[in-house]
Amino acid sequence: MTIATVAKYAGVSRQTVSNVLNTPEVVREETRRKVYEAVEALGYRVSQAARQMRTGRSRLIATRIESTGDGINGSVLDRFLHALTESAARSGYRVLLYTAADDDAEIATYEDLLGTYKPDAFVLASTHHRDTRTTWLTERRLPFVTFGRPWDAPDRHLWVDVDGASGTEDATRHLLEAGHERIGFLGWPAGSGVGDDRRQGWLRAMAAAGQDTTGLDHACPDRVAEAEAVVGELLGRDPAPTALVCASDSLALGALQASRALGRPLAVTGFDDTPVARAIGLTSVSQPLEEAAARCVRLLTRLLDGEAEAEESVLLRPSLVVRDTTYPPT
Repeated sequence: MTIATVAKYAGVSRQTVSNVLNTPEVVREETRRKVYEAVEALGYRVSQAARQMRTGRSRLIATRIESTGDGINGSVLDRFLHALTESAARSGYRVLLYTAADDDAEIATYEDLLGTYKPDAFVLASTHHRDTRTTWLTERRLPFVTFGRPWDAPDRHLWVDVDGASGTEDATRHLLEAGHERIGFLGWPAGSGVGDDRRQGWLRAMAAAGQDTTGLDHACPDRVAEAEAVVGELLGRDPAPTALVCASDSLALGALQASRALGRPLAVTGFDDTPVARAIGLTSVSQPLEEAAARCVRLLTRLLDGEAEAEESVLLRPSLVVRDTTYPPT
């Protein structure tokens, strides 16, 4: 079974079949459908070895799979990876997964993968300040896109990210509109690009409403137990906050557990809209992960074709999913 056989069956040229199998985005949907139907009917399978010899590309995109941590926020990257795999497949690529304990181990993995599987490009997640991974790849002119901004130099390379500040700003306005004034923020220790970004949204909304934030900004590691301890102490103060905007659903769950344990009403919002948030009815900020994954693949394919520029990086807006009755201030 050859491309010529598929082309004859579908009533198109061999080049059209090749385009559908290699760069489907350049072919009209109606034509793609005809070719896919012919491929299915004939049982045609692409020889990856032959394709790699012909094009010099492995059609592999490598990305890191991370541990789930507390089992709550780890689901965010799981959803992103699922969407990335689907988007890559639609463009004729496969996702190659690897694990690594830290940046140095990840860079060592790059060298191993490049010597064995030869991925065409990389998708990096969990970007942070002084990210040595992006420096290593840039110096070697290896194609990559990050899901997350390069916090030290926004125009350094192609990236797709979600505007965390706008998400927490929406969450804070939601609480303000419910009548709350003493709205605290529970985030991560300073220095986290993502955490600092989400904190800025809370600050913006509070400033726009003329609310004082003195004594309302708090931080702890992104774990339920630590959040419960911090919020338990906050609720013992006078005056205590009546609402809390959290930088993650893990922190929000800890805050709710402290509130219920002490019998002190507290309106809480989370971030990431994890399955836990949906299960307990928590208002949370939802990231457009499917769109983020599709944009990553689109930028990568353009980069591999020599068409993408750093200015094409994408900042997506999240949405607030309101599920609670938002306790009135007491």
